[in-house]
Amino acid sequence: MTAQPRPLSRQRWLIPVLVVVISLTVGVGLLARDLYTRPEAAPTEPVVSESPTSVAPEQQPGSPVVEVTPDVFAHPQYQNVRQVLQGYFDAINDRDYPKWTSVVSRERAKTKTAAEWRKDYQSTRDGSILVYRVEPGTPNTLRALVAFTSTQDVEDAPLYLPEGCIRWRLVLPLRLESGSWRVDTTDGGTNPEHERC
Repeated sequence: MTAQPRPLSRQRWLIPVLVVVISLTVGVGLLARDLYTRPEAAPTEPVVSESPTSVAPEQQPGSPVVEVTPDVFAHPQYQNVRQVLQGYFDAINDRDYPKWTSVVSRERAKTKTAAEWRKDYQSTRDGSILVYRVEPGTPNTLRALVAFTSTQDVEDAPLYLPEGCIRWRLVLPLRLESGSWRVDTTDGGTNPEHERC
């Protein structure tokens, strides 16, 4: 009587092959997932603060990064508001009139020619920017309560406060225009708070 070959011998090599194939499949899948979900640029972390960052007098006006309070961070329009305000202050700090006109409403852009705007902001540097609150206004508008520090040559300072460093606290109206939030014109009743640094 001849011995029959054992059927298990074929299965012995099948199990390691299956383990290798499954491992490779899982590894390739994880690698593909990582490649497809990797962001192109690392997102910037929001700067959340209760009050403006304090800086030494020689470091005024402070950081040009727009910070927000926890209340603003929780607002549904947080990202849009922060983005438009960052563009607004960056345009002033960079003396970039075209950028400024891209983040303000059409109505506000009409208030200053390029030459007037550049003269008004020729020595201005804004920093220590904190958005305290965002409130709804009329339909398609918001109101952002913003505090910031401005440094400038004394001759470029407002006539009512001829100082080289001024702390401002004011309401910036925002308008939804062509699908984007823009800094709008301020109404005549808006009275900004200001003091020398």
